[in-house]
Amino acid sequence: MATTYCDVAPGHPFHAPYHDTEYGFPQRDDRVLFERLVLEINQAGLSWLTILKKRAAFTAAYAGFDIDKVAAYGPDDVARLLADPGIIRNRLKVEAAIENARRLQTLIAEHGSFAAWLDKHHPLDKAGWVKLFGKTFRFTGGEIVGEFLMSLGYLPGAHAPHCPCYAEIMALKPAWADGR
Repeated sequence: MATTYCDVAPGHPFHAPYHDTEYGFPQRDDRVLFERLVLEINQAGLSWLTILKKRAAFTAAYAGFDIDKVAAYGPDDVARLLADPGIIRNRLKVEAAIENARRLQTLIAEHGSFAAWLDKHHPLDKAGWVKLFGKTFRFTGGEIVGEFLMSLGYLPGAHAPHCPCYAEIMALKPAWADGR
């Protein structure tokens, strides 16, 4: 039997809380959605544990994931972020977070929320989502998009059917299980 996140997360100081209360659970709050997008972008090429350990620093560095505040970041903020040892200091990832906040402002103005924009495009398969994100956001390849959407209940696979969280998530009617 293959080992899953559901098998290794329990009891871990960082993975367990994320696994048990966030991963795969549907979300509607734009800050939470933006946070998850920024974290998934920063995870590229690194371990999820690295990102979870730096999560508090990311929250501080990106103004609590306030989309409007991050969208207003300028060159001084980029320099501040690139000098911050608490986060991932990768210029492409930092600039993607800021630009994606600006793009989210437009989507929110047009659709009312990031979640409403996601809902408008559901259901798509992973390939469809990757294509849509590729033309909408920066630094969003297949793994980033797949994990982002799976972590928010738009794509299946976050939890194994034997995991207690699976039943909790199914009771919340995640987008991937809505029968569309």
